[in-house]
Amino acid sequence: MTAPLSTIRKRADFLAANRGLRVARPSFVLLAHPNDGQGKRFGITVTKKVGNAVIRNRMKRRFRELLRAALPERGLADHDHILIGRDGGIERDFAKMAAELDEALTRAAAGKGDRRRPPHRSRGRGKASKASKARGAQ
Repeated sequence: MTAPLSTIRKRADFLAANRGLRVARPSFVLLAHPNDGQGKRFGITVTKKVGNAVIRNRMKRRFRELLRAALPERGLADHDHILIGRDGGIERDFAKMAAELDEALTRAAAGKGDRRRPPHRSRGRGKASKASKARGAQ
């Protein structure tokens, strides 16, 4: 019998998972990170960029069901699995999302993550907005 899946709730665990393996798919990004023997755990993140609360909650329910079906057999042992929702994920067919998750877990198990993006620049740098230029002219 497999151990039950547990849910990640602490922000520190989500941030730690961000240092792990990243596999991007059209409807989500999978992060996988070793968790020092705490079993298979999962977390879900869907930002406000994706849509309103109804859409975000629907997407989280779909992700939860995908993970509960796939992780017991396909998940990495003693790893945290985080799904980050992407914009097109809510309209995507559930069977396609399941196939994408299966493919992403296979790539993660093989250690084949996607290339990291360059660090995000803070808002304080770069071109000034029209409002800040107007304030500076006064």
